[in-house]
Amino acid sequence: MKETISKKFFADKQNMSNDLVEFFKQEILGGRLNPGDRIVETKFARELGISQTPVREAVRLLSGEGIVTIVPNRGPVVNELSARDIFEIYSLRASIEGLAIRLATQIATDEAVRELELFYEEMKGKAKDNEVVSLLVDSLYIHQSIISLSEHSRLLRAYESISFQIALVNRILGNESTKEKEVEQHSELIEALKERDPDKAELTMRKHIYRSYRECLDLKEDEDTEFGTHLWF
Repeated sequence: MKETISKKFFADKQNMSNDLVEFFKQEILGGRLNPGDRIVETKFARELGISQTPVREAVRLLSGEGIVTIVPNRGPVVNELSARDIFEIYSLRASIEGLAIRLATQIATDEAVRELELFYEEMKGKAKDNEVVSLLVDSLYIHQSIISLSEHSRLLRAYESISFQIALVNRILGNESTKEKEVEQHSELIEALKERDPDKAELTMRKHIYRSYRECLDLKEDEDTEFGTHLWF
């Protein structure tokens, strides 16, 4: 994998640091880099067959996004998600996606809503397929589709700006999620779109995301959950 990525970097040196940022994000999401792990710049530069300069620049960009912290005498370290981090990610997501579904119920075409409903029906079928291990990707598609149906370009950019952090908290929930649970919990979003009631749809989405927030906190029992009492609907 790293050899393939290295060839890509050499082919597009101008974007090397940005490509490295994406590479490190995938390493984190894939569990090959975990919270508390060091990013040893010389090691990665050597393994990828590139100079240390773009690796250092990528680390700087990751630090700016709050993904790593430069620790004195240790170097770059992958950050742990605190209870505050989880609260901020989920509460912001609830605001963004609550607005998205409110708009979607008002402007999405019947055809677009029907297409998403058909996708959900296929998702239900996958839940009975023993060869399908997880439906997390399908669940994410439903959320991203609702964002897209809002036709709100700035909202879309705001969502993209926290998409990696959303993926991080989803990684915490992923091991505990079941196919049946994904199907059951996303039915309410499809129904909210079909009913075309903006107020009800927004409240449904906010409760939907709040439920995931509480589940995420429960899986981090060792954390200070002082933010767990906050409601945003």
